[in-house]
Amino acid sequence: MRIRLPRVVLVTLCTILNGYLAIGQIVDLDSENPYKKVFVQTDNFGASYLSILEESYPEVKPDSIRFSMLNDLAYYWHTRNLHKAMEFTELGLEQTALAGNSLWEGRFQITQGAILLRMEQLDRAQRVLEEAMTRVRPEDLAFLNTQMGYVYERRGLLDKAADYAMESLQIGKELGDNKAMALAYSDLSNLFWKQGKFDMGLEYGLNSLKLFEERRIIDLDYDFTLYVVGNNYLELKDYEQALKYYNHAIAIGERYGFYNNLSDVYISMVDLHAFLNQFEAAEEAGESALKYAALLENNFMLMRSWLSIGKLQNLQGKYTGAIESLVRCIEIATDNFGDAFYLSQAYETLGKAYAGNHQYQEAYASFEKYDQLKNVVFTAEADHRISLLQTEFEVAKKDGTIQLQGNKIKKQRSVQLLTALLTGLLLLYLVLLVKAYRSNIRKNKLLEKQNEEKEFLLKEIHHRVKNNLEIVSSLLSLQSAQIDDPNITEAIKKSQQRVHSMSMIHQKLYQGKSIAAIEMKDYFVNLGQFLIDSYGATDRIELKCAMPPLELDVDMAVPIGLIVNELLTNAMKYAFPEGCSGQITVDLRKVDSCLQLTVKDNGIGKVSDGKASGTGFGTQLIDLLTRQLDGKMKLNMNEGTSVSFKFQLNKAA
Repeated sequence: MRIRLPRVVLVTLCTILNGYLAIGQIVDLDSENPYKKVFVQTDNFGASYLSILEESYPEVKPDSIRFSMLNDLAYYWHTRNLHKAMEFTELGLEQTALAGNSLWEGRFQITQGAILLRMEQLDRAQRVLEEAMTRVRPEDLAFLNTQMGYVYERRGLLDKAADYAMESLQIGKELGDNKAMALAYSDLSNLFWKQGKFDMGLEYGLNSLKLFEERRIIDLDYDFTLYVVGNNYLELKDYEQALKYYNHAIAIGERYGFYNNLSDVYISMVDLHAFLNQFEAAEEAGESALKYAALLENNFMLMRSWLSIGKLQNLQGKYTGAIESLVRCIEIATDNFGDAFYLSQAYETLGKAYAGNHQYQEAYASFEKYDQLKNVVFTAEADHRISLLQTEFEVAKKDGTIQLQGNKIKKQRSVQLLTALLTGLLLLYLVLLVKAYRSNIRKNKLLEKQNEEKEFLLKEIHHRVKNNLEIVSSLLSLQSAQIDDPNITEAIKKSQQRVHSMSMIHQKLYQGKSIAAIEMKDYFVNLGQFLIDSYGATDRIELKCAMPPLELDVDMAVPIGLIVNELLTNAMKYAFPEGCSGQITVDLRKVDSCLQLTVKDNGIGKVSDGKASGTGFGTQLIDLLTRQLDGKMKLNMNEGTSVSFKFQLNKAA
């Protein structure tokens, strides 16, 4: 007792002292501005800030400041207990409605939406957020869009979530709001991580941290981003860096009481220690994850905590325990759970546990459920949208480099102009002029030589690309010769034709006068003749290209060539059955600022009682390429088949 009593007294005194310091940092009722907004104007306080806000906000007179304090109280309680947070949110909605303050009512609705989505009430969260959108100001929309993005992310619609993140990023740029931009980059980093694009996820996450650190304020979202960056390092197998970011996130979470982030980090720490065969440390991390999830009363965190423990038990060969943990995990994930990403992982891990325990029938059922859920998350649309974001980010970096070089060029020109103005003497001017003239001659000759070399190299590149594509085509041909299934043979043949259509474009580039543009009429004639020959239809099918000469750059020529390839193939397969003769017409021309493409035949047209043939991949490919070129398609099957497209110029992806 003699040893412990002074220590208890000391801890108590420090706690009281920290409480008084925090009150002074956040609330000063005698000041003209009584509330120094938490995580915006200050972060110099301890974990007791919620108690301080709860005690102080009723004493503040101006409605706007009181509502701001109450909204912060509600929002940051959701990091510790969702039900307590909802109580304060409903109190704020009641008070703002009585005061007739539509703006603050909308802001409380954003907080309500953030809490509801974490309670697995995704539909209600979406309705509340959509209603709030009509009430708040433009500077609130970035945070609102972030919550909407979380709703769609929880539903597994990663492409839609990415759209909301990009919208938040654009708003942040327009308003010069570093917090909004940092939060958007953080969300995109998390989406890239979920899609398995860890290098891009890391780059976005580090950009987010840089913007957060420029604010000089540590907050909930900065803490979450440390966790996301750690996740990307973990998947890239840089365990040392992952641990560094996780420990930083834990220190912040414990300082401010961010139970949600602490549960997140400890879930990932289970995986980290398991990868390093540190099973005792992994088990301790799992217990911590469960503890904070239980304090938060958040089924999403509880489910993921049991999932991480189940994965660990699988690695340890404790399959019976793993089955118990994973069944518990799935039971927590009710019908309203909404997150197919983590639920798919739960069924996959459960399938492995059943297989390890020799319960093969149960394992098969779990893997079947895993496949169903995985297809909900990893859709072609989501992958396409995330790939577009990756491309946009790389282009933005290149644009920044080009702008930097442009600035250097401007400075060089300014120096040259200043030098010219300082040239006062006519004789010196003439001497400089002669020297400059001779220098320009040498430079022009050098540039001409360099241009010739570059043009030769570009043509050589196109030549090699063409050769490589021809090799791919030959390999496909060899492969098809080994296959007896006519459906597979036909699919390989179509792939061979698509490869050949691209190969022809690169052939035109290295053989033609221009290395950047393709003359499309000649290309269509050659492509059509190749396809007619490949189907042995030279004697009965005629190709007509009723179009003027037209040059397109490679970004538009490749997708248009693939579209025409698909349509010509379909015409020869289905338009002229039983050896019928006929004509196929291809027409591409520029009309105003658009390109109009028409492919038609005089074949049998629409068959009323026929069924769709083929796999449908060609139709999907045409649809994707049309959207890539920002185009519209029109189909007419009254007299033969006619497919028309209208593309916006310069819209190739």
